[in-house]
Amino acid sequence: MYTKFFGLNEKPFSITPDPRYLFLSERHSEGLAHLVYGVNDSSGFIQLTGEVGTGKTTLVRTLLARIPSGVDVAFILNPQLSAIEFLTAICEELKITLPEDRGSSKALVDALNVHLLATHAEGRRTILLIDEAQNLATEVLEEVRLLTNLETAKQKLLQIILIAQPELREKLLQSNLRQLAQRITGRYHLEPLSRDESIRYIDHRLTVACGLGEIFDERAKRDIYRLSNGVPRLINVICDRALLGAYSQEVRRVSPQIVRTAASEVSGEPRSGIGGKWVIAAVSVVILFIIVAGLRAMNQDHVAVPSESIALPLIAAQDTPLPVKDDTQTVADEPAQPALDDTLRELASLMTQAMAMETLLSIWGIDYDSSKGTVCSQAQAAGLDCLSQRGSFSTLRQLDRPVVLTLADSLGQTHRPVLVGISDDSAELQFGETRTSYPIAELADLWYGQYLLIWQPPNGNPSLLQPGAQGPKVRWLRQSLVALGSGLDAPASDSDVFDSELERQLIEFQRRNRLETDGLAGPQTQIIINTQLGLEGIPSLSGS
Repeated sequence: MYTKFFGLNEKPFSITPDPRYLFLSERHSEGLAHLVYGVNDSSGFIQLTGEVGTGKTTLVRTLLARIPSGVDVAFILNPQLSAIEFLTAICEELKITLPEDRGSSKALVDALNVHLLATHAEGRRTILLIDEAQNLATEVLEEVRLLTNLETAKQKLLQIILIAQPELREKLLQSNLRQLAQRITGRYHLEPLSRDESIRYIDHRLTVACGLGEIFDERAKRDIYRLSNGVPRLINVICDRALLGAYSQEVRRVSPQIVRTAASEVSGEPRSGIGGKWVIAAVSVVILFIIVAGLRAMNQDHVAVPSESIALPLIAAQDTPLPVKDDTQTVADEPAQPALDDTLRELASLMTQAMAMETLLSIWGIDYDSSKGTVCSQAQAAGLDCLSQRGSFSTLRQLDRPVVLTLADSLGQTHRPVLVGISDDSAELQFGETRTSYPIAELADLWYGQYLLIWQPPNGNPSLLQPGAQGPKVRWLRQSLVALGSGLDAPASDSDVFDSELERQLIEFQRRNRLETDGLAGPQTQIIINTQLGLEGIPSLSGS
């Protein structure tokens, strides 16, 4: 109804989880990166939690659209099942022939194990994805734990991803579920949007629906954030109701007053004055619209009921024409910066993998020589190392190292610029010898988390540090945590043994820095320790 009035192709604030409308805020980027990690890893459990309406299901739909061809997925949407029903649903999802004794959990698990071993031999991996996992009964959660015992000598046969509301975290604190909780290797909690993200979220959805001009007043957007607390689903409901309210009043710009009235209608709290009036008007328009549509449908010759007779607002109204985008207009006659999508295609020849890596190597003061092997081998010869992972802008800020980003333009072509600087809302990219800044919001639309960096391992040794290890690098870890105020006993900082106390302090460091709390000092943990130590001579994104 209101779509034509505002020049929209469709309703932009539908609450259905349409991946086209996915808005990757910083937290949502991190959440998607954790899910992608779960798909590519085979270590056990990944847990993603979030309040109702924060976008968990949309992330899941986006993940499913990106599942590699060599991965099989069993997706359990309704986990309110008994243990037998749960195992049966998994077998049915994976198209496993059910055993004769379908009422036996052992028979079902045996059939599942045979299938997983066969697919593993074919080089395929299997993922069990459980949505609304907070509804799993205790006996089913125990069955889930037992499924992680299906493994070969080297890896798990079934990767399990739990998507749930925060109640799951509380449930897993129960002592009878501690074995399951200990097997979760990755946890992430999805937070609501910030105020700035909420405003960009509204603009993003309007852009996807081809909205022209500023439909929502800036103050109205701020009120939407305040009234929704940044929860995407509530933002959608309030915006949709506000658009209907503006339509019923025949105004093309949504005001704060209309937003507040819409929010009161959504919450069921009545408001006096104009709010009630425009809701009544909106309902009246809906009823008249349905009546006219019904009359026309009953008469193939179309009953002559002129649209003007019901006073519907017309998109071509003379007094309030819709703004038209004019890409040629600039502010103060200054040349507008080309969109990042256009720049990527124009300078594609400067953003190959080889050129990006050469640029990254030069930032570290190393001249690339094609006769001396790959870029990473030359970095290793200089006491450095390469790291390729997925993450978010928050991750990049933590690491604080120049990185090669993998971007995909609107045509699906891949480009690899080098990120050399980052601030609160902009990022500096290098294409060959050219450096240009772009808004992070524009960059986020083209980046799906893949990055590659060069870093300097302690003592030139990039190996993983874990409990039981011994040597100079363990001493480095201990002394670094002491310097960062971990609480370790300074007199014992010369010890080169990775003992339980060092593991405890490392886990606490990881928790404070929102890292995976596994008690293992991998490359990401080591880089962040070096960043916080403020070592000199290390290239950084922050310029510090």
